[in-house]
Amino acid sequence: MRLRTFGRLGWQVSEVGYGMWGMAGWTGSDDDESRASLQLAVDAGVTFFDTAWAYAEGRSERLLGELVRANPDRRLCTATKIPPANWQWPTRRGDRVERAYPPEHIRAYTEKSLFNLGLPSVDLIQFHVWEDTWAEDDGWQRAVDDLRREGLVGAVGLSINRWEPWNALRTLRTGFVDSVQVIYNIFDQAPEDELFPLCRELGVAVVARVPFDEGSLTGTLTLDSTWPPDDWRSTYFVPENLAASVAHADALRPLIPEGSTMPEVALRFILANPDVSTVIPGMRSARHVEANVAAGAAAPLPPELLARLREHRWDRTPTSWSQ
Repeated sequence: MRLRTFGRLGWQVSEVGYGMWGMAGWTGSDDDESRASLQLAVDAGVTFFDTAWAYAEGRSERLLGELVRANPDRRLCTATKIPPANWQWPTRRGDRVERAYPPEHIRAYTEKSLFNLGLPSVDLIQFHVWEDTWAEDDGWQRAVDDLRREGLVGAVGLSINRWEPWNALRTLRTGFVDSVQVIYNIFDQAPEDELFPLCRELGVAVVARVPFDEGSLTGTLTLDSTWPPDDWRSTYFVPENLAASVAHADALRPLIPEGSTMPEVALRFILANPDVSTVIPGMRSARHVEANVAAGAAAPLPPELLARLREHRWDRTPTSWSQ
C-alpha cells in the first residue's frame, strides 16, 4: 500500500482509505462481515478509516474502535464527524451556525464519538455539513481549539456538501481547518477548479469521498435497480437520477480497458491526482477490500486514457433528492 502525506499535518496515510458508512444503514451490512473486512484492510496496509456518529448513531464508530484496540501495534488514523444540531442534511443557504454547530453541541458530540470509539482521542474530527458563511464565527473556532488543546482531537476537518466544492473556500483561509472531505470522481471533477488549488496552497489535506458516485461508477446499476425503503439509496436514486446515472455509466463503459473493471478505473483516476491525500471507498466485504487495494497498487493510468476519462465530467447542482 502506497502512502501519501496528509497535508500540512505531515501524517503518512494509506492512499486508499476505508469509508465506513455502508456498515451502518445500507442493505446487506453485517457486523461480523464488517469486522473481517476491516481487519483484512489493516493487514493489507490500509491506515485511514472514516466514520461518523450519524452512521447508525455510533454503530460504525464502535466497529472502528474495536479495530483500533485489536491492532495496538498498528498506527491507524481515525476520523469521524459531528452531526448538525438542527439535523439539516445538507445545509441550506441562510442556515445559521448557532443552530447547526453551537459550541456545546460540538463538544457533546465529540465526547459521544469518543465514547463510541472507546478511545481517549480521535485523530480527525470533521463537521458533517458546512456553510462557508460560518467561516469567521468564533464559537466553533473556540470549540475546536479547546478540543485540540485538551488532546481530545488531533485535527479538524470539513465534509463539504454534495456538488458544492466552493462552499468551504473562505473557511480554509481562516487556518482553523486541516482537511476537507469532498466528492471527487470521474463524473465530479469540479473540485479541481478552485478547491484543490487552494488546498495545495494552504497545505490542507484532501479526502476524496464517493469515488464510485454512490454506485453509478461500479457499472452495476440498471434502470430496474431498486432498494428497500429504509436504504438511503432508495431516496437518492429517484427515477430521474437513476436514469441519468445509468446513461452516464453506459457512455463510460467503452473506455474500460480489457481486463479492468469500472470501479478499478474509477479509483485509479482519483489516485492520478496528487492533490488527493486519501480516497475512501465504502467496503463491506472482503471482496471489496481486495479489489480496492489491488486498484491502489496498480500502475498509473496511461495519460491518453486519463484525458478521455476527463471528457466524462458531469457538472450537477444540488436538488431536493441529492441530499
